[in-house]
Amino acid sequence: MSARSPRPVRLGPRAVAALVLISAVGVVAFGWPLLAGAESGLAHAQDAPWLFALLLVLLVGVVVATIADSGLDAKAVAMLGVLAAVGAALRPLGAGTAGLEPMFFLMVLSGRVLGPGFGFVLGSLTMFASALLTGGVGPWMPFQMLSMGWFTMGSGLLPGPERLRGRGELLMLAAYGFLAAFAYGTVMNLYGWTIVPGLGSGISFVAGAPLHENLVRFLAYCTATSIGWDLGRALLTVVLTLAVGPALLRALRRATRRAAFDARAGFEVRQD
Repeated sequence: MSARSPRPVRLGPRAVAALVLISAVGVVAFGWPLLAGAESGLAHAQDAPWLFALLLVLLVGVVVATIADSGLDAKAVAMLGVLAAVGAALRPLGAGTAGLEPMFFLMVLSGRVLGPGFGFVLGSLTMFASALLTGGVGPWMPFQMLSMGWFTMGSGLLPGPERLRGRGELLMLAAYGFLAAFAYGTVMNLYGWTIVPGLGSGISFVAGAPLHENLVRFLAYCTATSIGWDLGRALLTVVLTLAVGPALLRALRRATRRAAFDARAGFEVRQD
């Protein structure tokens, strides 16, 4: 008998609604300074604790909705914990040098095998655990959790999760990791750019300025400050995905198959 092809954790309507809600909250959290007036007086340092509290509640909501829709059990929670711990341990290995953060390739591969809902929770929890491990707790943490959640979820949304295998899948994941590493850096730049004053007339955020003017300044800011850092992260993600990807994908799919995340509970009626 041939081995059953493992399937990503299924997203039901409640899980989709929870992910849409948490993503909408994240977009507002990142983008509101671009639309706020100069006299608002608000800052990310003030909204971060509220965002963190809301994010934890919504993450629990995603997990509960996924369990309700897909029937996940303790095995799935155990795998989530193991992968989050491994990702958190990988992050300090690069020490952030030139953007070399090896945890990103693990998030790409895990999101691919386990699906977008599981991936979003995994990415967020990994960043949370990493912050606790490295002492990197601060107002930036909930924004990092959102960004990493989106990064990992995106891998789970790539096409052909049940059919595409081999070299084609690996190249697709490497390309996604390369582009998404830049996207992660750009989204986090949006957080940092709005709270650092006096960078220069051409790249500083100007509260209350027209949106299109601030977007031009933001593009200049990304080009001047982070493109090299993001390139290092992107290249390392590609190298590790291509080098370790085949073995790790097999291991993750084997664990998923044995855990039978997509199995449905059934009841046998005995007739005496």
